[in-house]
Amino acid sequence: MTKFLIGLLVGCLTAPLMAEPSGELLQSLNSRVLRIQVGLTNGQFGLGSGVVVADNQVVTNCHVVANASSISVLSGGAVYHAVGVKPDWKHDVCMLQMEDLPLAPVKMKSSAELKYEQPVFTIGYPSFVPAPVTTQGVVKGLFTMDDSVIVRATPTFRQGASGGGLFDESGTLVGLITLKSPGKDAYYYYMSIDWVKALLNQPAGPVVVKSELPFWGKPAAQWPSFMKVVFPYLHKDWNGLKTVAEQWVKQEPASTEAWFYLAAAEYETRDLTLAEQHLHRVVSMNDQHSQAFYYLGLIAEANGKHSEALASVDVLNQLDAEKAAELKVAMKTQP
Repeated sequence: MTKFLIGLLVGCLTAPLMAEPSGELLQSLNSRVLRIQVGLTNGQFGLGSGVVVADNQVVTNCHVVANASSISVLSGGAVYHAVGVKPDWKHDVCMLQMEDLPLAPVKMKSSAELKYEQPVFTIGYPSFVPAPVTTQGVVKGLFTMDDSVIVRATPTFRQGASGGGLFDESGTLVGLITLKSPGKDAYYYYMSIDWVKALLNQPAGPVVVKSELPFWGKPAAQWPSFMKVVFPYLHKDWNGLKTVAEQWVKQEPASTEAWFYLAAAEYETRDLTLAEQHLHRVVSMNDQHSQAFYYLGLIAEANGKHSEALASVDVLNQLDAEKAAELKVAMKTQP
C-alpha cells in the first residue's frame, strides 16, 4: 500500500444523464462479474472481483491475486479454480485462466474511446457483500499512459471491488476498477481495457507467481504526473501544484490535463492572464472539460465580464449541473 494512492484488495454538448442500467442489463452483467477468493502463501486469504472477458478467462487486478497460493472464482454458489495467470504487473491487470467456466464473456471496447462527462457505472463485490454492488457516475479524466489511458470517473467503490468492471450505458466494459486516492474527496481510477485485450492471447503461467509492484505502488518519484498533482490540488498547495504541472506540460505538451492543472495553479496564485490563456487551450482540446469552464467563468467574473461568466454557466449546465450551481455561488463572492 502507498501513503498516497491505495489499491483495494479485494461530440456536441448535451446534458449528461447518469447511467441507469435496466434491470435486465444488470442481471446479465451481474452473472459475469464474479467474486474472487485468493488463498495466500502466508495462510490467510483475500477477496476481490473479476469480469469474464473471454471463454474461460476472467480479468482482475494483479494486486488482488498477488502472493496467491490458490485462486478461485465464485458463480451462482459454484466454485471454479484458476489453472493459470497472465500478469501485466505494471498496469495491475491479470488474466485468470479457468477450465469449464460456463459463462459467456462481456463485450469490451477501448477505454481511449471514452469522453469526458460520459455516463458510466460499476459492478463489483465490496467487502463481504453476498451480491454485486452497482454505482453510477461520469467520466472525469483520461490520462495517457503507454499505448492507452487511465480513466478517472466519479462512481465510488470500496475494498473488495478491485478487479470489477466499469461499464458504459450499453453494458460494454470500458475500464477495470483498480485504485483510489485517500480521503473523503477521493479520486477513483480504472485501468484500460486495451491492456485487458492485450493479455487474451498470451500464454498463461502458474498460479503461484512472484509479485511485482504496479506503477502506482512505486516510490513517489516514479509516479506518473496525474498521480503527483492530486495531493497538492486537493490540499491547495498551489505552488507545489504549479511545479508539478510545469514539468508535466514539458513532458506531455499534448496532455489536456497537464495544461488544466497548470492553469488551476496559475489561477489560484492570481496569474489570471496566463490561467485564462491556458484554460482556453484546454477547452480547445476538450470542449467537455467542465473544470476548465468553471475556472473560465471565475476569471470572466473577476475581470468584470459578467456575460462571459454566464456563458460558462450555460455550458456547465449542459455538462455538469452541480458545477454550474457551484460557479453561480462562487461568482457572487468575487470582489
